Amino acid sequence: MIRNALTFLIVFSLSSCAELQQVVNQLPQGGVSQTEIAAGLRQALDFGIDKQVTKLTQPDGFYKNELVKIVLPEELQKVDQTLRDIGLSKLADEGLKLLNRAAEDAVKEATPIFVDAVKGITFADAKTILLGTDDAATQYLSSKTASALYAKFHPVIKKSFSKVGADTIWTNLITKYNAIPLTANVNPDLTDYVTKEALEGVYTMIAVEEKDIRNKLTSRTTDLLKKVFALQD
Repeated sequence: MIRNALTFLIVFSLSSCAELQQVVNQLPQGGVSQTEIAAGLRQALDFGIDKQVTKLTQPDGFYKNELVKIVLPEELQKVDQTLRDIGLSKLADEGLKLLNRAAEDAVKEATPIFVDAVKGITFADAKTILLGTDDAATQYLSSKTASALYAKFHPVIKKSFSKVGADTIWTNLITKYNAIPLTANVNPDLTDYVTKEALEGVYTMIAVEEKDIRNKLTSRTTDLLKKVFALQD
C-alpha cells in the first residue's frame, strides 16, 4: 500500500512538472522575446528598488515598518529584558532603535550595489520566472546575489554602526549586562546580524513592488511592463 502510494506521488509529481513546463512552452508570446521578458523582470526589480527600497532609507524606514523592522536576536532578548528589569528601559529602547538606524543608513549608501546587481543578473529561464510566484523574480535575484551583496554590505553596516552611534550604545549595554551578577556573558556579532536582517528587508520590499506589478495593471507604468506581464495574466 505504502509503495503504491509513493509510486503514485512520484508519477504525479513528474507529470505535474511536465505539465508546468508544457504550459510555459505554450505561453503565447505575442511578439515578446525571451530577451524582452528578462528586461521586463529587471525593470520590475528596478522599480522595487526605486519605489520601495528607498523608503527604507528614510528615518524610521526600518524601525516603523513591521515588514522589515529589525528585532533583537534571541541571544539579546534576555539582555533587553534584564536591563528593563533593573530600570534601564530607555537605554534598551535606544539600543533597538539604533540597530534599525544603522540599517537605514547603510541601505542609503548601498542602494547602488543593488542597482548594479539587477543590471548584471542573467535569467536562466525568464519565461518560467514570469509564470512563477508573486515574488519569483525577487527570489531569483536573492539566490544569485545574496552572498556577493553580503560581502559588500557588511562593511557599510559596520561603518553605519559607528556613524549612528550604535556601536557605542551596544558596547555600553552589553558591558552593563555582563557586569550583572549571575548572568552569562554575551558578545554577539551585531554587524553580521544587522547585515543579514537589512538584506532580508531589502529583498522583502523589492518583492512588494514585484507583487504589485504582477497583480495591478495600474502598477505597470511602462510599455515594457505592460507587454511582458500581460503574458502572465
